[in-house]
Amino acid sequence: MGQFAISMPQLGESVAEATLLKLKVKSGDIVEMDQEVAEVETSKSVMSVTTSYGGVWKEWKAKEGKSYPVGTILGFVEVAGRKEQGTEKRTRGPASKGAHSDGKKKVGGAKNGVDSNGHGVTPTIQGLPVPARAAGASYMSPRMKARIEELGLHAADLAGLAPSGAKGRVTIEDFEKFMVDLERQKLTPASSMRVAVADAMRRSWTRPLATVGRGVRMDEMMAHRKKHPGKPGPTLYVARALGIALGESSTPAGRLVGNRIVHPSSIDIGFAVEAEDGVLVPVLRKVNQTKLDAMLASYGALMAKAKERKLPAEAVGGSVAVVTNYGTFGLEWATPIPLPEQSLVLGLGVAKKVPLWNEKTGGFVPVNEAGLTLSFDHRVIDGGAAGRLLARVAELLESPEKL
Repeated sequence: MGQFAISMPQLGESVAEATLLKLKVKSGDIVEMDQEVAEVETSKSVMSVTTSYGGVWKEWKAKEGKSYPVGTILGFVEVAGRKEQGTEKRTRGPASKGAHSDGKKKVGGAKNGVDSNGHGVTPTIQGLPVPARAAGASYMSPRMKARIEELGLHAADLAGLAPSGAKGRVTIEDFEKFMVDLERQKLTPASSMRVAVADAMRRSWTRPLATVGRGVRMDEMMAHRKKHPGKPGPTLYVARALGIALGESSTPAGRLVGNRIVHPSSIDIGFAVEAEDGVLVPVLRKVNQTKLDAMLASYGALMAKAKERKLPAEAVGGSVAVVTNYGTFGLEWATPIPLPEQSLVLGLGVAKKVPLWNEKTGGFVPVNEAGLTLSFDHRVIDGGAAGRLLARVAELLESPEKL
């Protein structure tokens, strides 16, 4: 009499794990070929697990209510007249809904290997290995989604949770243990601004974002600022340069909605201001049409109101891009994230002395150079267009009299 293992079958191309809902046989029961022995639940449906051999059910290795990776041994059946040991040799695909009065799909076992605990297997899909603990789960179970929603959490809040399920999937047991451990830690409430920033960044990250960068010589701008009576800040110079560049071609500032790009009706540019426990973004209107000198007063007033967190409603929202000067923190390079309603964010790093080769003198000369980065929605423009836009901004910054 041979003993054959019944495994958690491959229940679909993207399904790496399933929850065992109900065991339909017990030790000593006679089972027939193709008999349903268990019900399992995936994120998509409830299915039936069947056995490919008739015989006597020996034992279950799995428990109801637990989730198991594809390939995990669920139990064993003894077959008279057969000597093979291990897993079933045959995999049955899903049967049509009409073949079962209860409407559940019917699947068979899948070949697998296991560790000493019956877990941590390397199941196969048509011969291709699918590591049970690989990263990048493709879905969350309905039970998990409901529990997260019940607690007012987001999937991003679980980024630090160590998963134990197939393909790095977080199981409901992992989640509940995480929540229990969380309550043992020091907890402080997040401010309303921090929650708002977190929500905006989650929405921004649903898009494919990319960043390009280059150096820009700052000597001409610094000399221009030194002579200017209003002493405009670097952020204002960058905002004006970006406004001119986008006024020449507004496509990079457009938003993709369906199969159309929505072009802005006005080149309004925001600038990031650090406030208590967050960042505020006041907006300069019609930057492409307004000279640097004319923007000085409104820029200073908006900066002051932002630091006091007293921005009027008309001074926020509706911008097509944001400028952020992370050089004020001594940073040379960064990859800022555009706000959800925008496709662009332009960043300026700290200026540093670097050697520049001078063809006329045949030697190096010291110049002040800063890193300039452009992060963008890759659905709207590609790297080439982003690079050309950044080059135009750098060109204008190196000729500040044009601003």
